[in-house]
Amino acid sequence: EQMSPKENFNFLNNYLGYMEPVIRNNNGFVDKFIGDSIMALFPENTVDAINAAIEMRIKLVEFNHIISQFGQSPIDSGIGIHTGSLMLGIVGGEGRMEGTVISDAVNLASRLEGLTKVYGSSIIITEETLVKISDPTNYNYRFLDVVKVKGKNVAVYIFEVLDGDPEDIRELKTKTKDNFTKALQLYKNKDFQKALEGFKKVVYTNPYDQAALQYIGRCQKFIDLGFPDDWDGIERFN
Repeated sequence: EQMSPKENFNFLNNYLGYMEPVIRNNNGFVDKFIGDSIMALFPENTVDAINAAIEMRIKLVEFNHIISQFGQSPIDSGIGIHTGSLMLGIVGGEGRMEGTVISDAVNLASRLEGLTKVYGSSIIITEETLVKISDPTNYNYRFLDVVKVKGKNVAVYIFEVLDGDPEDIRELKTKTKDNFTKALQLYKNKDFQKALEGFKKVVYTNPYDQAALQYIGRCQKFIDLGFPDDWDGIERFN
């Protein structure tokens, strides 16, 4: 709202000009721009998408450094990655047609992008993406949650790729990964008091861990108010 329409166009084109080449250089292509969002496809393999996401986050630091010299506030971005089948084709009517991709996999990737705000993650991937990586040890990642997103009846296991975080945040999340994983297991086993203590240990070391803070809030709610008999550990986002 601080910019005129022309300034917004210039800002967007500047930002997209930084990001689009990264996608192309990692064997991907842009399907469409949706405002400041980018929908990209990586037809060859999953690693291309993850490498592009990490590189885009590095480019974002560079972009923010430059715009700060012009008095503009830094921006942030979240990236959701899912692997699955889709169809690329043409939609529309006689007067207006465009190319697009349609599938449940595309919808889920979009939902994951939205979850990056909830968990404070830069890159979120699904289990289907993780298992397609030939050597997962090339990346720093941690299990985040089991979720049901809007429009999905099936629960999805999601993971956070830490390599897209700033170095100081990545080091703190790596340092607290074991404690986070143990606390998460206690949470899924309904031992909310011990899980709360575990997540508090994580936050003591890394106050910026939004995912741990999210779990602290959930544990406190269950301790204070109880939980349903049929609670299955799945977080539902409607």
